[in-house]
Amino acid sequence: MEIYLFVLLAVIAIASALGMVLNKSTVNSALMLVINLVTLSGIYLLLNAQFLALIQILVYAGAIMVLFLFVIMLLNVDDEKSLFSKFRLKYFLSFLVGSVIFAQILYSIGGVTDMLPEISSEMLQIGTVEAVGDVLYTDYLFTFEMTAILLTAAVVGALMVAQYKVKKDEDSEV
Repeated sequence: MEIYLFVLLAVIAIASALGMVLNKSTVNSALMLVINLVTLSGIYLLLNAQFLALIQILVYAGAIMVLFLFVIMLLNVDDEKSLFSKFRLKYFLSFLVGSVIFAQILYSIGGVTDMLPEISSEMLQIGTVEAVGDVLYTDYLFTFEMTAILLTAAVVGALMVAQYKVKKDEDSEV
């Protein structure tokens, strides 16, 4: 069952990536990217990496895509020509069917030749939020705190530069 769910998510991810690149509208391309990020989150869930799946949805599909859409709408980018003058449904469907068949062939070859790795019971706990938090706040606490200080300093510096430019513009107007 998991392999079929993986194939479904992989096909949707590939199709949405192609749709993102080949779409005429920039807003629709950004929405295709959201679909791609959500399917990647599903693949992370299949790998028992719950923390990465949650972060994928919250950070990338949520915050970053809101910024992308804001910039796209702010710039008011006109529609551009697509790489294909006419998109045909039969090409899309043949790609999906071919991807599923190719994935099944690879899985069959991997099952027969014992190339597929065995998943240990310890690996089931690696991707959980508790495991990531435990490692982050014990082994990498200094690095985590230094990153927080560096990001705070960068925000303060950006605010100082922005205020300096605003003051300079106001002084030049008078």
